[in-house]
Amino acid sequence: MTTLSTNAPAGRPQIAPLVIGDLVVDPPILQAPMAGFTNYAFRQIVREFGGSGLLATEMVNAKGFVWLDEQEAEHPDRLWGVADEPRPLAVQIWDNDPETLAKVGRRLVEDYRVSVVDINFGCPVRQVTEKAHSGSYLLREPDRMGRIIERVVEACAPTPVTAKTRLGCTRDKIVIHDVAQIVEGAGAAALTVHGRTAADMFRGSADWETIASIKPHLKRIPLIGNGDLDTPEKVLEAFTHFGVDGVMIARASLGKPWLFAQAAALLRGEPAPLEPSLDEQRRLMVRHFGLVVDRFGEQKGSVLMRKYACCYAQGRRGAREFRKHVATIRSSEEFFAVVERWFPSDELPSTGRQPTGSGSSCTA
Repeated sequence: MTTLSTNAPAGRPQIAPLVIGDLVVDPPILQAPMAGFTNYAFRQIVREFGGSGLLATEMVNAKGFVWLDEQEAEHPDRLWGVADEPRPLAVQIWDNDPETLAKVGRRLVEDYRVSVVDINFGCPVRQVTEKAHSGSYLLREPDRMGRIIERVVEACAPTPVTAKTRLGCTRDKIVIHDVAQIVEGAGAAALTVHGRTAADMFRGSADWETIASIKPHLKRIPLIGNGDLDTPEKVLEAFTHFGVDGVMIARASLGKPWLFAQAAALLRGEPAPLEPSLDEQRRLMVRHFGLVVDRFGEQKGSVLMRKYACCYAQGRRGAREFRKHVATIRSSEEFFAVVERWFPSDELPSTGRQPTGSGSSCTA
């Protein structure tokens, strides 16, 4: 149930690449689509550090995309940068209507040349589930999930279509084993499973034992595990102990975009590079701020940056005070003043070093 390479040195396993349709994802570490976070600016930061074999946009509302298209308006901000940035790149879409999703999937393939079209069957947020009967709500209707996948696969061919979902709606109704077979039978090229139920939201711990138990139910497509992967060691364990074919890193990467590079090193059988010093992280955050402001302007960009800045400080000494002040910024001047005064700094000379790759340019 492992994906170890047969030519790995003894005691230092190397993990095989992930194959999604005709796309080879190497390393087999995916950056999760996260609404409100994984925009072009964040993806650029991740890409510069390296370590993620497949990046993804925020999830795109298919019905909203169609409406904008009909109004001949600019496509959603969630597609910012998609047309021109490096590949491979996945775009995740959501809705509950097969034809709407198929129409948007085809546009993404033809006009944006995306590498993968991913369908969201896992979002637990009420606005998506109860109001729109989409996301994890569709775990109640696995046959509809199958019809959606079949139609989107047909519309997007030969670009691979994948599905992301959860274990079930509630802990007493785990349906993922049946859902996995439906997803595969409908023609999806890969299945990503978050190890919680919809009712769990993000509480408790991801159930990796149940994720592992899905693998025997899939005959053709790879299994990608997601949930609580907040250290390089947990990523390695997902492959060596739980036997997944790929992993998807989500919330932990928002404050640690170098986590992908650290995990990729372990998968190659190499030591994980130390994280950047706090001073380097401050400069990285300032660069991130610049990318956001270049796109959205100073006022909107400053407001959008509040949540990212809080992520960068998470778990650091003095983080609470920093968050309190950065949560009110409305301009570049205020942002730089708060960063200078309140962002945690190194108390001792840094012994850390950047993860290998072009990520060093982030802190210049």
